[in-house]
Amino acid sequence: MTLPIDFQRMMTEHLGKEEYERLAEALALPAPTSIRINPQKNAQPSSFHFQLSPVPWCREGFFLEERPSFTFDPLFHAGCYYVQEASSMFLAHVLKEYVNGPVTALDLCAAPGGKSTLALSELPEGSVLMANEVVRQRANILAENIIKWGNPNCIVTNNYAEDFGAFSDVFDLIICDAPCSGEGMFRKDPASIGEWSLSNVDTCWRRQRDIVQDIWHTLKEGGLFIYSTCTYNPLEDEENVAWIAKTLGAEVLSCHPLPEWGLTEKNTHFYPHRVKGEGFFISVLRKTASQDGVKMGKKHKADKKPSKVPAELKGWLRDSPAFTLYEDKDSFWAFPTPHQNLLKQAQHTLKVLHAGIEMATSKGKSLQPCHSLAMSNHLNSEAFPMVEVDEPQAIAYLRTEALQLPDDTPRGYVLITHQGHSLGFAKNIGNRANNLYPQEWRIRKSEK
Repeated sequence: MTLPIDFQRMMTEHLGKEEYERLAEALALPAPTSIRINPQKNAQPSSFHFQLSPVPWCREGFFLEERPSFTFDPLFHAGCYYVQEASSMFLAHVLKEYVNGPVTALDLCAAPGGKSTLALSELPEGSVLMANEVVRQRANILAENIIKWGNPNCIVTNNYAEDFGAFSDVFDLIICDAPCSGEGMFRKDPASIGEWSLSNVDTCWRRQRDIVQDIWHTLKEGGLFIYSTCTYNPLEDEENVAWIAKTLGAEVLSCHPLPEWGLTEKNTHFYPHRVKGEGFFISVLRKTASQDGVKMGKKHKADKKPSKVPAELKGWLRDSPAFTLYEDKDSFWAFPTPHQNLLKQAQHTLKVLHAGIEMATSKGKSLQPCHSLAMSNHLNSEAFPMVEVDEPQAIAYLRTEALQLPDDTPRGYVLITHQGHSLGFAKNIGNRANNLYPQEWRIRKSEK
């Protein structure tokens, strides 16, 4: 691996010659592979075919001895685990340290969804998360991963930071994994080496400040701001954190890592020669002052006249009283009742791609259950007949191929499961079954 000369010079100055050489040696080694198990799907490490060893700072995180073909593992598509780089799982440690009660949270640059799904697992019960991504294609991937994770306490949006003008003093917690020069991705994504330049670093640290400044007014005074990048240089990391603290008004807090993790107390850097993981930087700040000159938000439009929700939908959820059901975008949806105001504000002022649980769409005079319901941790397992399939059948289903169901399968909508975990719906019409797995999510690879 040939690293850019300017990068070598910058990091030698930052780390010292001896430590930079250790970093360069580590970057020439294969990148480790890690996953994070979904505790709300009741997935157990023993369920997997992998050899697992724990990630020290995340109880649901595990290293794998080798990288398998996740595409052909039905449990991956069922949302039983997420493939996430181990260093970025340190967010779990930070949330346990500083978040002790329900919060309204924002993951500002959330795609593809690693930190959002982690936050949904780690935040205290009663919390709600808005997961945002500015690039539409990446926002669609974010929505897919949120749906598979199965936690309904989430709103997925597709907006710029500057679009949150109406959200002054709304969030108790903001996670900002800022777009960066990607130095920490060098060994995982060799193409990022060719894209690196001092000019790009300069562009990144300036853009990062713009993003933080645009969103700062949405954080409550005393709220937490978690700033992270997957890069090493101090311009995008330590210097930006110092700028946030001084210019916007914040106190930098310690992350309190354990000594054996090889990390520092405050602005925590993960270097692959010190820890088993990729390059990553994280810092926690507490807002100490309100921002002057807050932009005025857009006025809310009048709420639509509520439509009548079919009564049978309530029976599809195991705890329906906790949800408000409504009709929107030609579908029926369920969203946690305590957070309806946040949802309405988002619907009025932002591009909402997904919220809570998409329950069903109308098919003539009947209702067709949606894939979001199949993935939800709140699906009433007694609402639909279940058909358990083996691995080859599961892969065929995930390819959206035709299904052969057992002769005694009831007609109508059935839930396809593998090892007890829901994969999605099918409609049994007697002589055949219609595969209802989302076409855009299907397995396209022909072989393992």
